[in-house]
Amino acid sequence: METAAATHHADPRPLWRQVWDFPLVAMLVALVALYLMLWAAQWMLFYTLPAGMDAAADATIRAAVAVLATLFIYKLVIRRLGAQPRDDLPGVGALGDTALGLGVGAAVFAVVVGLAAIFGVYRIYGTGTLEGAVAFAMAGGVVAGFVEEVIFRGIVFRWVEELGGSWAALAVSSALFGLAHGMNDGATWFSTLAVAVEAGLLLGGAYMLTRTLWLAIGIHAGWNLTQGLVFDVPVSGFPVEGAVEAALDGPELLTGGAFGLEASVLALIVAGAAGVWLIWQARKEGRWVSPMWRRQVIAPSR
Repeated sequence: METAAATHHADPRPLWRQVWDFPLVAMLVALVALYLMLWAAQWMLFYTLPAGMDAAADATIRAAVAVLATLFIYKLVIRRLGAQPRDDLPGVGALGDTALGLGVGAAVFAVVVGLAAIFGVYRIYGTGTLEGAVAFAMAGGVVAGFVEEVIFRGIVFRWVEELGGSWAALAVSSALFGLAHGMNDGATWFSTLAVAVEAGLLLGGAYMLTRTLWLAIGIHAGWNLTQGLVFDVPVSGFPVEGAVEAALDGPELLTGGAFGLEASVLALIVAGAAGVWLIWQARKEGRWVSPMWRRQVIAPSR
């Protein structure tokens, strides 16, 4: 997808359409549309869900509504925006890519935990309770994986890349993803940097390689579910009751402190390296995008 220097042609579109199709305008419209859709969905739930509902049922309904609302506004509006409309949530390959992503996310974090155990900072003491597992799986797995990937890769990455190319898209989406986790409990400047680099490269690389969101959604969800429900590690600062009773103890650079292993140099190296490999593969397959001003522009035939 990388091309030579741009060839300039008169744009036959009216000025209003050029403005409407401009990448940053399309990105803003997509973000506002998604925000309003999710706000309306939450407003509906506020007035329809009965008080005192079981936590697992409540979380499941909220997750289902959030995903369906996001999918609805994506298919109705977001995929149609911009000068080059496309659907990054196609039905073909959805199950296979998501399942692959779940496995990749689980495997990458398992390596991180294995290294933490080798360095003596992660220890298992017994069997866990899995209390609140369904609620966390819905919020931390389904909603975080799906909605956050639509926002950060399906909207931000997509249109920043269309304007400034792949380097800019990786930098901006990674930085915003890190900052979005910067207010969580236990967050530090290093945790924000670590999440930006490791998740930004890994998830951005998955999106670049496949040019759909399903692999990134699976990796995101698999990463969260594995660290919380399997290894009993705090997920971005939120404690989770896992299948085992475990603890992190040692230098904060290796444990990530209260934020969890995501904020450790171990995750930074392992997930960052996996992300670099995905990006390298995407570039080998010609899926790297140059900035708009360097791409060849071919005037449409009249």
